[in-house]
Amino acid sequence: MAYSPRLRDAYEKEIRGQLQQEYSYQNVMEIPKLEKIVLNMGVGGAVSDSKKVKKAVAEMTRIAGQAPVTTRAKKSIAGFKVREDMPLGCKVTLRGTKMYEFLDRLIQVALPRVRDFRGVSDKSFDGRGNYALGLKEQLVFTEINYDDVDDIRGMDVIICTTAKNDKEAHSLLSGFQMPFASKTAGDK
Repeated sequence: MAYSPRLRDAYEKEIRGQLQQEYSYQNVMEIPKLEKIVLNMGVGGAVSDSKKVKKAVAEMTRIAGQAPVTTRAKKSIAGFKVREDMPLGCKVTLRGTKMYEFLDRLIQVALPRVRDFRGVSDKSFDGRGNYALGLKEQLVFTEINYDDVDDIRGMDVIICTTAKNDKEAHSLLSGFQMPFASKTAGDK
């Protein structure tokens, strides 16, 4: 039998049924599910030192489990000494098994390691069922060795769902035990 991540099993066995009951969906295809997770890391010092982008790519590869793409400047900005096509960061899109494994590590391991953690904001939904959160440092992931880190870099984590609104997406992520600071989400 093929390997199946813990959160995918939880979704198929429990969460999907709870969502169908809560919102009384007629068709199983209406039930919200995770679509993808996008990780984005901007490298502030990339203008002066191009090696920083390579280091960020290596760290992102360890965190995500797959190689990211390097993001480049679309146009030159003289005030910031940025040239067109200059590497400025990296991003990776996770789907399927890697997506569920990353979400599991994020919720169970990384977020509890954040200093003074009191839960993630439930106001970070975009109105279309997607959720974004920012991490101030990459050290919360156990894949990163503290001794190998030269710079503390933050990253954005965007969780894309098929939910039609924020309330459905909140219910979906709550089913995965996302540690929201408060238990209610405003419907936009």
